[in-house]
Amino acid sequence: MSVLGNILWLIFGGLFTAIGWFLAGIICCITIIGIPIGLQCFKFAQMAFWPFGTQIYYGNLGSGSIILNVIWILLCGIELAMGSLVMGVACCLTIIGIPFGIQHFKFAGLALMPFGAQFRRVIY
Repeated sequence: MSVLGNILWLIFGGLFTAIGWFLAGIICCITIIGIPIGLQCFKFAQMAFWPFGTQIYYGNLGSGSIILNVIWILLCGIELAMGSLVMGVACCLTIIGIPFGIQHFKFAGLALMPFGAQFRRVIY
């Protein structure tokens, strides 16, 4: 079932979400200081292609993660969160789009705190 959900996810905005994360990663990798932020973006861009069957765990919030999250919010986080929020609301306008809207809301939260977050595949 998650394979079908992931294929439909790409049609209902998942491709744009993944491209947004990928472009944010490229922009952040321009400078040496931004490379850790860019690598995190690439990791979540990969997850944005196949989000169904994936859980996000927030933890490991050390001082480094907090500093990187603040820098991230100032650079790209707000834009990605707003984009995911708008797509999530648009998907939730129909009953069929609610699961996709929930995935967009998951990425909106992730866009605000990507450092210290990990994702794991869940096998049902």
